[in-house]
Amino acid sequence: MNFDQTDEQQMIVETVARWVEADSPVSRFREQRETENSWDAATWRAMGEHGWLGVCFPEELGGFGGDFLDAALILEQLGRGLVPEPYIPSVILAGGLLARLGTPEQQTQFLAPMIEGQTSLALAYAERQSRYALNDCLTSATERGNDFILAGEKTWVLNGHCADQVIVAARTSGEQLDERGISLFVVDGDSPNLTRVSAKGMDGQTTALLRFDGVEVPKDRLLGSLDAGLPDLEWAIDRGAAASCAEGLGCVEELFERTIAYLKQREQFGVPIGTFQALQHRASDMFSETELCKSTMLLSAIQADHTNPETRKAEVSAAKFQLTKGGWYVQENAIQLFGGIGVTDEQDEGLFFKRLRVLQGLFGDADYHVARFQELDLFDAAIRAEA
Repeated sequence: MNFDQTDEQQMIVETVARWVEADSPVSRFREQRETENSWDAATWRAMGEHGWLGVCFPEELGGFGGDFLDAALILEQLGRGLVPEPYIPSVILAGGLLARLGTPEQQTQFLAPMIEGQTSLALAYAERQSRYALNDCLTSATERGNDFILAGEKTWVLNGHCADQVIVAARTSGEQLDERGISLFVVDGDSPNLTRVSAKGMDGQTTALLRFDGVEVPKDRLLGSLDAGLPDLEWAIDRGAAASCAEGLGCVEELFERTIAYLKQREQFGVPIGTFQALQHRASDMFSETELCKSTMLLSAIQADHTNPETRKAEVSAAKFQLTKGGWYVQENAIQLFGGIGVTDEQDEGLFFKRLRVLQGLFGDADYHVARFQELDLFDAAIRAEA
């Protein structure tokens, strides 16, 4: 498989990298984490004007006709600056579902403004008891006249505290763990009877707990088919996992490069500590794990929209496991080689450490993805793909 970037992709990467360095360094993240939303609306609009929010959407929807890999390459660079704007929840999760399932009217009303950077979106799917089981859904949506009435609670909703619209997974039929009976709805963030409770994460970004106490949603806000939303939700969450690997790779690369620079600068016994053979061996292992994170991320991004769900799941789970295993090796050694000061808030390395730790748990941790990988029938899937 060819992992070489096209000329257009190289241009995107270089453009985003220059923007991060000049306009969104880590110092801007420090400023934004103290604000109510944890991100800046003007910067979000600028990202829309650059075309980065629409890069993976078809031209007929207002995008630029790229693919998921283009978005992943952007996320990698955003991760290197800890850019806090809600790219994953708006573009990858909710935006992807609107592009996949939305009617032309829904896409015009909700997707187009997000691509322009005028609005932001969120996806509410997780519940207190559900862990990573997407079929475990207690939030209900009951038909009443021309509306659905939503009741329940969603936890740790990325960008849920300020999203203009939230795509909500709710049960319209069946029991708590049934795979059929889950539907998706587009809900306005300021809907009556919707309570949003902001919660700061360990990485300094803000998420939300959403409570639906009889929220009325018109029937034309149903996204996709009634009772059949689980496969599309699984697709979206896998794309989210691949996106977290892309942003996480940016954090891993930044930690590795900052550590190498420190080894060349810090002196002990009159020489740079980077000349010590033991530390050189450790740096070499960090480089190897960083490259493995990169290769698995690229493959998961290429396969994120694969028509065979088992192929998609296999590559995404492999990348997520490597981000946790290999990324942790880079994290812990970076902190140790900085002499422990790297974990402090004053050092930027500590911020990358925390953000990477959050990304490793999003959309399935290592244990979840190892178990899922083991359950896949990859041999039969490969035969079906060749057929």
